[in-house]
Amino acid sequence: MAALSIQERKRLRQIGHALNPVVMIGGQGLTEGVIEETNRALNDHELIKIKIAGEDRDARAQVIDALIAETQAEVVQKIGKIALLYKKAAKQNPNLSNLVRHAHLGNK
Repeated sequence: MAALSIQERKRLRQIGHALNPVVMIGGQGLTEGVIEETNRALNDHELIKIKIAGEDRDARAQVIDALIAETQAEVVQKIGKIALLYKKAAKQNPNLSNLVRHAHLGNK
């Protein structure tokens, strides 16, 4: 997968600003269920926010890195306990894709 350009990243951040986290990763860390839910959310929405619990910054970064490796997604932005992930869907669903539903945000 090619790295996102600066313009693409900026547009995805604009869209991501309006989103709420759809995957919450708690104290158990990265489980099969979390990976499956993240894959499902990425497939449906393409751009999602995840929230990682815990105060240890390095541990949160490791969880994000492991999740990226498992899902083949790309990190658009990390702020504190929130990460914005992007993965192009094989077949985009216009009713679910955050890129389609919030396209007007990126076209200012």
